[in-house]
Amino acid sequence: MFSYPIRRRLIVSLLALSSVCCWSCESPRTTGDEKPTVAQQRVDSIRMIYAPDKRVALLDVEVIGDEDRYILRGRTNLPAAKSALLSAFAESGATIVDSLRLLPEPELGGLRYGLVRQSVANIRSEPRHSAELATQATLGTPLRVYERRESWYRVQTPDGYLSWLDGGGLHLLDSTAFAEWRTSDRLIFTGDYGFAYRDPADGAAVVTDLVTGAILEDRGRVGAFRRVAYPDGTVAYVPAGDLAPLADYWAQAPADPTALFATADRFLGRPYLWGGTSGKGMDCSGFTKTVYYLHGMLLPRDASQQVREGEEILTDTTRLDRLQPGDFLFFGNLRQDGSRRVTHVGIYRGDGRFTHSGADNGAVRTQSLRRGDAKFAEHRLQTLLVAKRLNGLTRLGESAWYFGPS
Repeated sequence: MFSYPIRRRLIVSLLALSSVCCWSCESPRTTGDEKPTVAQQRVDSIRMIYAPDKRVALLDVEVIGDEDRYILRGRTNLPAAKSALLSAFAESGATIVDSLRLLPEPELGGLRYGLVRQSVANIRSEPRHSAELATQATLGTPLRVYERRESWYRVQTPDGYLSWLDGGGLHLLDSTAFAEWRTSDRLIFTGDYGFAYRDPADGAAVVTDLVTGAILEDRGRVGAFRRVAYPDGTVAYVPAGDLAPLADYWAQAPADPTALFATADRFLGRPYLWGGTSGKGMDCSGFTKTVYYLHGMLLPRDASQQVREGEEILTDTTRLDRLQPGDFLFFGNLRQDGSRRVTHVGIYRGDGRFTHSGADNGAVRTQSLRRGDAKFAEHRLQTLLVAKRLNGLTRLGESAWYFGPS
């Protein structure tokens, strides 16, 4: 992120520019050829600097008033953005009424962290079960918690995604409890799919199901099982062979293409699910994100975010010989202004083939960009936009525990 002096200069420049142009991030109150108000231009200018991607940054602002007196209301999780916004309006000489709430909200009572307590939690775009599935998080995933709306919580996943999770899938923690959890001995479930049992015996009652990547606290070995604890303190038993120490697992996870492909192949045939990021179902970026997570690397959530990572390798889609196994292929279309609209992603395997989770396939599949190949996919060749080589990704571990480098 920009340093304060640079941010200050950018804000001043953008505010000056806003007097002569209309930003693409228009106020919802404008229609047709109507231009946004000066007040809305100020908000949009700040948003362009601090919160250009609303999926990972919240700056929800409504401005009421005129040139003499403004009321700013709404909410944000960005202290620097709020400060810049208030300064920008104050410089206009108007009286400012600050009703802009800074999250996390005080009503949480210090419970600003959470852990997923279901095998797979469905996190939605709005606080209701009928809303779009935005993303998922597996058991033991840590979350930032920002606000509560009835039984729903606005949370932020480790990749920065902001969405809503119902309280049944969340165990709330204060900063002390979260710090204790971070230093606890934890295990990661490495099997494809399994169960945790009430007793350390075959045929015991099931506590929950488990999917690969689930995280549980280690409470010691009992015969062929390990005693584990869920985020809410529930104790269960899991076959020891399906678990590995979390820190060791991530530290030793290989990042070479052969290892990544072996993990990718574990998901072949899994159903396509819009918003899915687990072995129960995944969309295109959920597939790539999950594969890399299991190798100790953190990817952004969506394809349009993943394309910002790494080194651009290929823009001439006729030169597949420039690709290496492990490169990311991004698909979509070009806008009228020539910019790329990325809508899909897959992992290149070599010899023209790539593995991806596509709605048109209905599942994770391997297809080809080479005509004559039995797995050739004409639609994918026609919509291939760019290839990226993703080097230098954030490694998961105690120095960059989920929420980014400390």
